[in-house]
Amino acid sequence: MSVNTSPIATPAAAEAAAAQLAPHLFAQAAEADVEGGFPTQSFADLAAAGLLTAALPAAFGGAGLDAPAAALPLLRTLQHVGRGNLAVGRIYEGHLNALLLIQQLGSASQVARYAADARAGHLFGVWNTEAPPEGVHLEALPNGRYRLRGAKTFASGAGHVSRPLITGALPNGQGWQLFVLPAEVQAPTLDRSFWQPLGMRATASFRADLTGLELEADDLIGPPNAYYQQPAFSGGAIRFAAVQLGGAEAVFEETRNFLRGLGRTDDPYQRQRLGEMAIMLESGRQWVRGAAENAARPGAATPEGAEATVAYANMMRTAIEAICLDMLRLAERCVGARGLLRPEPFERLHRDLTHYLRQPAPDGALADVGRFVLEGKSFHQL
Repeated sequence: MSVNTSPIATPAAAEAAAAQLAPHLFAQAAEADVEGGFPTQSFADLAAAGLLTAALPAAFGGAGLDAPAAALPLLRTLQHVGRGNLAVGRIYEGHLNALLLIQQLGSASQVARYAADARAGHLFGVWNTEAPPEGVHLEALPNGRYRLRGAKTFASGAGHVSRPLITGALPNGQGWQLFVLPAEVQAPTLDRSFWQPLGMRATASFRADLTGLELEADDLIGPPNAYYQQPAFSGGAIRFAAVQLGGAEAVFEETRNFLRGLGRTDDPYQRQRLGEMAIMLESGRQWVRGAAENAARPGAATPEGAEATVAYANMMRTAIEAICLDMLRLAERCVGARGLLRPEPFERLHRDLTHYLRQPAPDGALADVGRFVLEGKSFHQL
């Protein structure tokens, strides 16, 4: 296949590259959709299109999607990738998230070092979910290094992500520390049997045991507990919601194609359902625009603005979840049992989107919105 291999140096160019690539990602999705699989070709295409470095500033060879003013093209880039393949979108969102966190929290030398790794084709990710019973711990060694103990679950891209950004507990209750694991040198032990999911098979979200691996002090990113600082921690939900909306858009497009192929476009009930789906999709696009505007507003990242930023992100992710669930319900009625048989893509799209919508603490996110408005606060007060 042919992809755009010219450098992308602006946020708009990154968005256009993702839009161009989405149909190719969609065509490749079924082949990678196996337990333990990984969309290797799709990530090679993302790299060739310049999208693995898009979150870097132009000075480091990126497209500048890291800038607050680029929030809308960032979200639209993620939406296009999700439209192509939700599994790719999930891992790509983690890649961008890790690079953004390193730029926000790392030292100047670390930012330069990991930017060079991204340009060299290394895939980043964020592994945060603790494996019971105790999760990951860092043990200080006399030589200034750290030895790791414990494991993470839902380690998306495990075995392929070579620069996972991971949280671990420091000794003596000092807090949670972010660190980058050079996984091609310090390779975790992977339990592939953990990942037997309903959907998102191709994300390779295995259990990763880090016990016995060692870090240099320069592998630590930021001060303790920096990962959980607001608004970046909860406010980042707008990114995965944008990927989810891309999946809903794929459901809409394939439903329309299916009905056209059957010659069912004159059925008034099918037209009614497609009309409802079109309204939902446009509503989702407006939520993406609103979330981008909110994230880019002056003061969004200040202590005063953090609460409003988080509340708006929680509102947006809740709305996108409802849109996606309704889109799946209407698509089922449109295509019937016949449309849910392979090789039609609905079975995979339904599994992947249903699984990906199960993000942490949905009830808490909605309750936070209610608390915020009950206190008489405004999303646009800054």
